[in-house]
Amino acid sequence: MCTRILWNKSEPYVVARTMDWPDTTMPVITAMPRGIARDGALAGGEEIAENGARWTSKYGSVVTTIYGVGTADGMNERGFGAHLLYLENADFGERDLRKPAVGAHLWTQYLLDQAATVAEAVDLLDEVQIVMMSAEGHKAKTHLAIEDATGDSAIVEVLDGTVRVHRDRRYTVLTNEPPYREQLRLLEQEDFSAPNDRIPLDGNVNPVARFQRASYFTKILPHPTGAREAVAGVLAIARNVSIPFGAPYEGFGLYNTEYRTVADLTNRRYFFELTTAPSVLWVEFDELDFSDSDRCLVIDPADVSLAGDVTKAMAVAELPF
Repeated sequence: MCTRILWNKSEPYVVARTMDWPDTTMPVITAMPRGIARDGALAGGEEIAENGARWTSKYGSVVTTIYGVGTADGMNERGFGAHLLYLENADFGERDLRKPAVGAHLWTQYLLDQAATVAEAVDLLDEVQIVMMSAEGHKAKTHLAIEDATGDSAIVEVLDGTVRVHRDRRYTVLTNEPPYREQLRLLEQEDFSAPNDRIPLDGNVNPVARFQRASYFTKILPHPTGAREAVAGVLAIARNVSIPFGAPYEGFGLYNTEYRTVADLTNRRYFFELTTAPSVLWVEFDELDFSDSDRCLVIDPADVSLAGDVTKAMAVAELPF
């Protein structure tokens, strides 16, 4: 059901996430250019009837697409990152025709296209209404974690039709249910002031257990001496809170971790680790040309022959959305 972990105590700032889902989300690593004209009312064959938001991408981004209809995760060329995670309690409310609509699958891309900072992203959310959509039989009940190259962080949830923004550099971990305010309340009941190997951490896979375990290990993570240690640090925590194959998830069946990503917000690298492939892949932003708005670059992370820097192996493709 997904976990996000942000390291922002010292540079380089890096953020990891897991994608936990009952079937493949058909992930494709995609470099999106600047200058794409988008319609927020269109996603995966569905169309919102009236007043779809329209915008043109200001920034290029490297993202992981979901079902070919939207963006689950990514970072743009300004070091702004966004991550879509499941939230059963999400309720986008009744359609308000006074606000332009952005389908939930394009929520992440809407911000990556236009925001350089968390502050800009929060302002952009005031201009539109996020609208529920579906793909492959799944409703996009989601909330969003965002962060930027200054280490700023925010969690965005829509509950009972009301957008709630939790913005604070201390908000470095996100999982799923319950909503964020309740997760923070539950975390306050734990005493992590004197870390040791006898603290009774819950090792199960439910979102409260993962939230508390990720919070504990992020708290004690040593300050890295460089990018390699920073990426390794958050990736180690992401692996710790990943869901093994076959682990039961009450009410949802089996939700194993499909992949993990790390975005280096400082050095502009995007890492990807498929759980069924042997290697970590990454894309170097400095080697990409984001100026061609008529095409994107893609690579299929399921190719087990891939390893390391795959930037030059990315192939030209039609824009997926």
